[in-house]
Amino acid sequence: MRTPEAFQMSSSNDQFCIPLSQRNTNGLPGMTSSDLKASAEGAVLSFHNITYRVKMKSGFLSQKTVEKEILSSVNGIMKPGLNAILGPTGSGKSSLLDILAARKDPHGLSGDVLVNGAPQPANFKCNSGYVVQDDVVMGTLTVRENLQFSAALRLPTTMKNHEKNERINVVIKELGLDKVADSKVGTQFIRGVSGGERKRTSIGMELITDPAILFLDEPTTGLDSSTANAVLLLLKRMSRQGRTIIFSIHQPRYSIFKLFDSLTLLAAGKLMFHGPAQGSLDYFASAEHLCLVETLSFVFLFEQIIVTVILALVIGALYYKLEYNNAGIQNRAGVLFFLTTNQCFSSVSAVELFVVEKKLFTHEYISGYYRVASYFFAKLFSDMLPMRLLPSVIFTCIVYFMLGLKPTAAAFFTMMFTLMLVAYTASSMALAIAAGQSVVSVATLLMTITFVFMMLFSGLLVNLKTIGPWLSWLQYFSIPRYGFTALQHNEFLGQNFCPGLNTTQNDDCDNSYTICTGEQYLTNQGIELSSWGLWQNHVALACMMIIFLTIAYLKLLFLKKHS
Repeated sequence: MRTPEAFQMSSSNDQFCIPLSQRNTNGLPGMTSSDLKASAEGAVLSFHNITYRVKMKSGFLSQKTVEKEILSSVNGIMKPGLNAILGPTGSGKSSLLDILAARKDPHGLSGDVLVNGAPQPANFKCNSGYVVQDDVVMGTLTVRENLQFSAALRLPTTMKNHEKNERINVVIKELGLDKVADSKVGTQFIRGVSGGERKRTSIGMELITDPAILFLDEPTTGLDSSTANAVLLLLKRMSRQGRTIIFSIHQPRYSIFKLFDSLTLLAAGKLMFHGPAQGSLDYFASAEHLCLVETLSFVFLFEQIIVTVILALVIGALYYKLEYNNAGIQNRAGVLFFLTTNQCFSSVSAVELFVVEKKLFTHEYISGYYRVASYFFAKLFSDMLPMRLLPSVIFTCIVYFMLGLKPTAAAFFTMMFTLMLVAYTASSMALAIAAGQSVVSVATLLMTITFVFMMLFSGLLVNLKTIGPWLSWLQYFSIPRYGFTALQHNEFLGQNFCPGLNTTQNDDCDNSYTICTGEQYLTNQGIELSSWGLWQNHVALACMMIIFLTIAYLKLLFLKKHS
């Protein structure tokens, strides 16, 4: 470990570094609390040669004392923005977070932590914010009362009460807690606010002092994926205002990972990567780290794929090797209906695409970051298209051959194309419904209800020819109907389900009770036998997709007037 010496910062002036073990508790040179407040527009925290060792007892009888190295020569810089410290359990990420926040016992600690090029002030812990992993809020108090408690103890005594209340109102508005401000946080005996609102209250208690630097220890722990996304989007929005936000996190989803500005990756106390988060995959794509980048890419890009494979195998086993008889007709219709409706309901997850990022999009669009079209098409090409394409391809490749469907290349690719088009159309409808919504659960409920009604007019649960004219027109608005019809036309046309009989000469098959050919089945279902009977369904799906995407785009554009 090298001794502290003059350290060259971005300016031409040299700064003298004070070791952590000699932090300026006795008037040594360092940053004052007023200096830290003045830097609220953008505090830069840097750390140099951080090494941390602890003494541990080992052995059952001898109880020998051994020294364990938690962190080894870790260096980095945290600028205003979202700075993530990532690593597996035991990597030292929580220890590094505590060291940067000046909350670690200095014994066994060496290295330097600077704020804007100067050592941390003695009261750095009081002027920065630190949100612990377990929400430390009083459940018997309301959200506002918890913030009043923090304000009363942490804001200057010279500050008047109405000024403190104004600060509390600013924090409540910033965190989106207006509707629950006067609701009790809740305990195990008292029903209170949601988990996400409880987490935001914890963050709010630290924001009362308007810190330039905010630390959070695994802020997504115990939260569902939607709530975790909402919390990180809130932090992202706060970082846009010039705050330096530093937090530890364990196995983030890709939707969360892509929000990071800076990534510090630790493993066994050593620094594996430190730099722009979006450049980490390119870095690990080097020859020495090829396996790691493949693992990261798999986790981030294909985290729903395993479920798709398992479901496809289950369906393939259930309908394995369909026969050419009446049971084969029933099973074919059943599995084709399931594949269609599965594509529809799997697309419900697309509602999160716009709902979760609504506030962030509104802020960035009004601030002139980008145009609506740029955001809209970026989302389509980077998220919706690949996420709906892969499940369709995987499902078709696994199910088609296990079921023993029509053995032609044209039929195989027609089925794949149909499932993809159904998924895209259903996802487009999800975007049209979700755009402008603020709550994922509301958009999901609307999607589910809509699909249930569409299923009634899909052609399996009721023969569409038997529906009265005053209701039959609803079938033309059913996404599953077009997908199911196309799949039936593709599979049944040209099939013979009475292989032991000559269907052209045997009159026993020519009655209303027996179906021997695919053409008879399609006619009974009211499906046109010509090629147009197949492709008109794809045209209808494409038209519906364009209409839904246009609605979604216009609703995003319309958000500007309501911001």
